[in-house]
Amino acid sequence: MIRWFEHSRVYVPSTILDPCQLNCTFEEVWFQSKDGTRLHGWFIPAPSEGTWRRHTLLLMHGNGGNISHRGAFYEAWHEFGINVLAFDYRGYGQSQGKPSEVGTYLDAQAGYRWLREHGFNPRQIIPIGKSLGGGIASELALREDVGALILQNTFTSIPDIGSEMFPFLPIRRLARIAYDTHSKLPKIHVPVLIAHSPKDQTIGIHHARKNFEAANEPKMFLELAGGHTDTVEAGKVLYLEGLRNFFTNFLQNEEQ
Repeated sequence: MIRWFEHSRVYVPSTILDPCQLNCTFEEVWFQSKDGTRLHGWFIPAPSEGTWRRHTLLLMHGNGGNISHRGAFYEAWHEFGINVLAFDYRGYGQSQGKPSEVGTYLDAQAGYRWLREHGFNPRQIIPIGKSLGGGIASELALREDVGALILQNTFTSIPDIGSEMFPFLPIRRLARIAYDTHSKLPKIHVPVLIAHSPKDQTIGIHHARKNFEAANEPKMFLELAGGHTDTVEAGKVLYLEGLRNFFTNFLQNEEQ
């Protein structure tokens, strides 16, 4: 019962895709995780005149829904002028299997390999983790050579956020799922952007501030508008300007 409760709180997948919510052109892609799990994703190419068209954001999305529920972000990133590879973890969307911490780490590496096989060099690949995805993106930045790391509205660890959400339970003693971003950040040596909204009522901004303290230089903190899921809708200009500052100051654009 304890393990079921933990798993059902951490992973809330949907298998129903709604591509009609996406107003960008995309390519449907399939690839395999190292353990043979077949995964599904979308590659959204940058516009031909995109400033960062040689780079790609590799999205690790949050714990709910699937890739078809992030349309506002895809459109904002397309406007920013960068490629995007969004994929569903095992058990989400059309991807096979059942989600697990170990499995999601393998899935992220599979997405990374797909980009490498399609001509992107490591410094052009930018993992971006939203909420739960921050724990996965930070692990990928430890396992693979990447250009930078972006953590967006994410937590320090599952035991930390779990103990806040369920203070009446001994979460720290019972938890078996960790996604401990806070402990990984001191070992990561690429530019880090930590973005969070003070109005996020799901994951408090104090998680972001602790993660920022743990991260190595160079790093940047971006305060967002909106709540946990409506960052773009509440402040797209603010969001894109923050991304632009981070990329311009910390990443090398071979086109410039």
